[in-house]
Amino acid sequence: MATQNSNLQRWLTGLALAAVLLLIIVMGSPVVLTAVVTLVILIGLSEYNGIMFGAGHRTEKIEGLIIAFLIPWAVLAGDTRWIAAMLTFSTLIVFMVFLWQVRQSSPDLSSVMKVLFGLLYIPLLTSHFILLRKLESGVYWVLLVLVIGIIGDTVALYVGKSLGKRKLLEAVSPGKTVEGTLGLILGGTLAAFVFGCFWFPQIHWIHFLILGFVGGIVGQLGDLCESAIKRSHGKKDASALLPGHGGLMDRMDSLIFLAPFVYYYRIFVIG
Repeated sequence: MATQNSNLQRWLTGLALAAVLLLIIVMGSPVVLTAVVTLVILIGLSEYNGIMFGAGHRTEKIEGLIIAFLIPWAVLAGDTRWIAAMLTFSTLIVFMVFLWQVRQSSPDLSSVMKVLFGLLYIPLLTSHFILLRKLESGVYWVLLVLVIGIIGDTVALYVGKSLGKRKLLEAVSPGKTVEGTLGLILGGTLAAFVFGCFWFPQIHWIHFLILGFVGGIVGQLGDLCESAIKRSHGKKDASALLPGHGGLMDRMDSLIFLAPFVYYYRIFVIG
């Protein structure tokens, strides 16, 4: 009964999130999407800070959140030069704040590394949803990321539960199996193919098979990377924000790896 309630809770939360995201992506402007992405980034970085820093380190947490707020708006306002400028000056600022706080003879740079990695991992990767939205037919490119990620994860969940026997990477994510991962890749590939044939008939279908297949692998890597961050600090979930799902980053982990992959495949390969 507990498992059934957990699955029901998971489905209800997932469907509610999917409905809200669909409405925002289809009906909202790039500015609206940027506002939502900014909120996701701030929540995700707050969860990351909780894992990496625990209690304390107030200055590092605040500076990270301030910079994280600015990055998606810089992405919306400009091109890749703006992104490079934001990351460059962010690095300078983080180091200057660190030096301002040094009070010991042997400075510990680990806090600097944690802040900078957090900015690269969450705001930078997640902001690629905005870059996708700015493309021609950007709404559908954003939706493609969600289709590959969500359908792949759903297929993986049920294939893993019913057929999963061989552990994929038990030390990082004990619940993931080789069979579930194969289901994820197959589900994402078929979903991308159908979506591409329907919404992008002018683009050769082989591109969507590649996007789905490689995207499934990339998304799984994103999931495993987030799991590694949590496991290294003794955490099972990023937070308890979403009933049945854990934290927001537990739901976004694969998508924030997928978005950059789809974006760069679109501009460099498809053109």
